Amino acid sequence: MSDNLTTKYIEIQGVAQSFKTPKGTFQALRDVNLTVAKGEFVTLIGHSGCGKSTLLNLIAGLTTPTQGALICANREIKGPGPDRGVVFQNHSLLPWLTCYENVYLAVERVFGQTRDAGIPAESKAKLKERTDAALALVGLTPAAQKRPGEISGGMKQRVGIARALSMQPAVLLMDEPFGALDALTRAKLQDELLDIVAKTKSTVVMVTHDVDEAVLLSDRIVMLTNGPAATIGEVLAVNLPRPRNRVALAESTQYLGYRKAVIDFLYTRQAHVEKLAA
Repeated sequence: MSDNLTTKYIEIQGVAQSFKTPKGTFQALRDVNLTVAKGEFVTLIGHSGCGKSTLLNLIAGLTTPTQGALICANREIKGPGPDRGVVFQNHSLLPWLTCYENVYLAVERVFGQTRDAGIPAESKAKLKERTDAALALVGLTPAAQKRPGEISGGMKQRVGIARALSMQPAVLLMDEPFGALDALTRAKLQDELLDIVAKTKSTVVMVTHDVDEAVLLSDRIVMLTNGPAATIGEVLAVNLPRPRNRVALAESTQYLGYRKAVIDFLYTRQAHVEKLAA
């Protein structure tokens, strides 16, 4: 992690989350405490059912915690907002709109009307400029006028990323955005994401099941214990220099050491806990 990643930007304080089910109350998360610095890339990793997506939804403001508080930029998170852009595994594009129109819709929503503090709505020319810039950032200018049904799965995810970035969010939240893609497409988009984050200096919180993806992308890896009532088990700082090159890292003993530490937590210690619980 670089030295400038010292300012608390996201604060998660004593958060717990429970849901009512036909079988009673299900506790998904308990006693979660975490801070994320401005410009930091943090991944959440753990076995299925450990509450990774639940925690991401809490940061996004899509759900409200049963207990505790979440703060972003010194303001309590009480709902969704353009300061937090979200990219899901399902790209959620409107199929009747072109790639350009899918992104423009988000841009118009955020910048096309008068905002807080009396900031006036931007002109249509400026909205178009923002849309074009977001598509260019993910390499989709040639496909701008195509509809989702005419492009590949990887390109659809790029549109989703472009749409989130077009709102100029302070925080980019990603819920396994590459999970449904083939290995080669996934690797290409990981590399592109590294470049995009380097350019935008975004603060990123990303859910993943992939150990190699977590080590390649992260400044810190947050490892969650098995659910129910999951919490943070360990946090691993990944002190690999940036920019990162996956080919060079493949033979790095430091990279392999981080990878082994995550695997040890997930598949040795957590597997042992799960076995005892059974």
